Amino acid sequence: MNDENTTWIEGDIDDVIIKPINKHDDDRGWLAEVFRSDEIASDLMPVMSYLSVTKPQASRGPHAHHEQTDIFAFMGPGDFELKLWDNRSESPSFGKLQTLHVGEKNPTVVTVPPGVVHGYKNISDIDAWVTNCPNRLFAGEGRKEPVDEIRHENEQNSPFTI
Repeated sequence: MNDENTTWIEGDIDDVIIKPINKHDDDRGWLAEVFRSDEIASDLMPVMSYLSVTKPQASRGPHAHHEQTDIFAFMGPGDFELKLWDNRSESPSFGKLQTLHVGEKNPTVVTVPPGVVHGYKNISDIDAWVTNCPNRLFAGEGRKEPVDEIRHENEQNSPFTI
């Protein structure tokens, strides 16, 4: 794990998958695929999904997971600045920071592997929506296990800032 003295270098992070979302428009609205079982590794297959709404200028994270992979769909409404920090000491991209602008203006699915710290901020003047399709159940089967999160939001001198 990194400490508050870490200098992050902007760059791509290994194992993070970034996929543009194609919205298919017609006179009723639009439709977009978030994931397909024939395009995703079996160990990343989602086991649940949730939708979150983030108020303007509010942020979520930064945090990471020990085992969970998140599959975020940023489609709108609203836009986010998403930051990813590779905090995996065994990774070839260890120490990299990757910043993306995603959402309504740039619909994107971002797959975040375990150990990659992530957080995002709503940069819109409206509530912004995110769907997540993680490959682990929140708090395990029946919500009886510890939550798989390494939270950094309230750490003093955290190297992870949104």
